[in-house]
Amino acid sequence: MTLDHPSEKGGSGRLGRFEKLAELASNFTSSPFFSFLCVLLVAGFVAIHVAHLPIAWQHLAGDAMAAVSLLLLALLKNSERRAEHAIQRKLDAIATALLEQQEGEWGKAHRELAEAVGIEEKE
Repeated sequence: MTLDHPSEKGGSGRLGRFEKLAELASNFTSSPFFSFLCVLLVAGFVAIHVAHLPIAWQHLAGDAMAAVSLLLLALLKNSERRAEHAIQRKLDAIATALLEQQEGEWGKAHRELAEAVGIEEKE
């Protein structure tokens, strides 16, 4: 186990199994279907309390909500770290390209800037 930044572990452009899983989970949790499931979970939690079901059911519903919250928190933090690293990479590329342009050269930094911004993906 290492404490490296998650986006630095796989190198540039290479996603490991965890990163792929985190990306899929992020896409799923931002979907309307997941929002509907969360509403159902909360509605079930409220219904269990309103119906005065045994305390075991109330604990089960509370534990399910806590587990979903914990997983979403971990997913949010992972997504935040990846976005932070992507922004920093783009800012570094912009700064390097500006310095290169100021020196009158157009080379590696401009190619890296185009790659970081994803110009080739927009075509």
